Amino acid sequence: MPRFAANLSFLYGEHAFLDRFAAARKDGFAAVEYLFPYEHTPALLAEHLREHGLQQALFNAPPGDWAAGDRGIACVPGREAEFRRAIEQALEYAAALQCPRVHVLAGLLPAGAERAPLQALYVRNLAWAAQRAADAGVNLLIEPINRRDMPGYFLNRQDHAHAIVDEVGAPNLQVQMDLYHCQIVEGDLSAKLRQYLPTGRVGHLQVAGVPDRGEPDAGEVNYAYLFELIDALGYTGHVGCEYRPRAGTTAGLGWLRALSPRGS
Repeated sequence: MPRFAANLSFLYGEHAFLDRFAAARKDGFAAVEYLFPYEHTPALLAEHLREHGLQQALFNAPPGDWAAGDRGIACVPGREAEFRRAIEQALEYAAALQCPRVHVLAGLLPAGAERAPLQALYVRNLAWAAQRAADAGVNLLIEPINRRDMPGYFLNRQDHAHAIVDEVGAPNLQVQMDLYHCQIVEGDLSAKLRQYLPTGRVGHLQVAGVPDRGEPDAGEVNYAYLFELIDALGYTGHVGCEYRPRAGTTAGLGWLRALSPRGS
């Protein structure tokens, strides 16, 4: 059975953020992820991880001004210095949290912009960031995201993400494969998993029901089948539970309890 990580930005919204660590551990999760850690000090987050025996599986590098609409700045011209500061901050948190991977959001296509120069900038920024992350022993991830949830996002397809990884050529740059986004954009999930997991370039998986982004137990994706396939393909990383519970997090974990009485 895959190793599941609770996404604390999506799950346990009935609790204050710092109380979600205990709630996840109580439900049997051994690992957590979340969008951004930067509202809390690294020391405080590390203390909660230690207290509850949790591994930090993933978080995102600073995305720019999220409240103002930024969704990453890696492909955005004129913000290279800000991008480098963001990577340095993310690596400081990764060290404190003993987190082996950080997701770098690409950003939105500026109105009227041509893709080619943005991709060239994106590749340059990722190459620099991957080298800094390699020095720190951290893997960087890029994630295709569907444009229904994030209109205008630069990176949408698995083949594009893998082409970027090839172009950068850094062994610690990998793809974060969210099966929810992949289903919306491309479908054919079992074929995509068979194509990409054996390459070793998928550093993290995430799941949610489609189309409602609820628990992975309803909708158009047969996750029970995909979890068996993920095991059969030899994937040993974490699978992030990045979904919106339909009626309370713990009440909605029947899908996980059915896989294992331990829940993780």
